[in-house]
Amino acid sequence: MLRVSNLVKYYKRTLAVDGVSFEVANGEIVGLLGPNGAGKTTTLRCITGIVQPTDGVIEIDGINLAEREEEAKRRLAFVPEVPTPYEMLTVLEHLRFIAMAYQTMTRFEERAEALLRRFELFDKRNDLVLSLSKGMKQKLAVACAFIHEASVILLDEPLIGIDPKGIRELKEMIGTARQESKSILISTHMLDTAERLCDRIIILRKGVVIAEGSLEELSRRAKMGEDATLEDVFLSLTEESDRVEGTDIS
Repeated sequence: MLRVSNLVKYYKRTLAVDGVSFEVANGEIVGLLGPNGAGKTTTLRCITGIVQPTDGVIEIDGINLAEREEEAKRRLAFVPEVPTPYEMLTVLEHLRFIAMAYQTMTRFEERAEALLRRFELFDKRNDLVLSLSKGMKQKLAVACAFIHEASVILLDEPLIGIDPKGIRELKEMIGTARQESKSILISTHMLDTAERLCDRIIILRKGVVIAEGSLEELSRRAKMGEDATLEDVFLSLTEESDRVEGTDIS
């Protein structure tokens, strides 16, 4: 399970995340949505330890990230929106490096070949990462996330730049991860994809959680009918939040 409690992050005097709390249970896919600048990526980076939180507690499988960082990170996988792989390694070397870093070399060759074939990278396995297209680097980042036995998987706009077959394969892998009782958190602007994939939705605006729940629950909060799409609900709730803030200011 992933648990985030009262997460706060300042960049100098700018408040990017303001008291965010949520959980992602085992076997659950949660979508993290919000307008540009809502704090989604900052939240993910705090969870991964890339960014140091100003305040709050992050627990991965019950392990406090601040107190036992290495052990917590070993249970975590992250696919960033813009991957920055080691470009002077070959594709296979890069996968091996990640597996070694997480100490998950058991059946590495078998697992690596399956992932590379799944994402149509097997023929590129001995090519330098430098030579890959942007979409191929994104697929390599996904493969790296699944090469070790993470129990919590974070994905930041994972489908952008990936070809249709890669998108289908990733969606299937996310579904399999759910069946294996992993906790999956997906940050995305692709609302139709979030609607189909996610069990529950968290909506951020200006660093604050303004709504959380299933599509049905969010629809009721937005006072919409059963046929409302996630896009309809998202726009309604964020616009309502804008109106409330404007009223408070006046």
